Amino acid sequence: MMEPAIIKQDLSKEFSTPERCDIVELSNSSADESLSIARARVEPGVTTMLHCLEGVDERYIIVQGRGLMEIGDLTVTEVTPGDVVLIPGGTRQRITNCGDIDLIFYCVCTPQFRTHAYRELE
Repeated sequence: MMEPAIIKQDLSKEFSTPERCDIVELSNSSADESLSIARARVEPGVTTMLHCLEGVDERYIIVQGRGLMEIGDLTVTEVTPGDVVLIPGGTRQRITNCGDIDLIFYCVCTPQFRTHAYRELE
């Protein structure tokens, strides 16, 4: 059962992933298994690895920068701060930072992200 809490963002816990982005896990624990929230950062000119999450729906909430979003069979679309990207479980995806500053977005996954759900497609 979820308990009331305030989770402070700690950027010192950022780590690099093989997916070519840096992640800070904000909420991904047994205290709230219904979802997970992470902050993702993609450097200018970088494209994340083509992948999907099996059995996990994901949403990106763009907060800084500009990206080119590839998702399923949709046309590649530019995303900017305030945009929300909906990615159903099992749908191929990747994003390219097409700007000159870091692209930062929040990833909200339901149910919560687990590494066994990640499938590389490259």
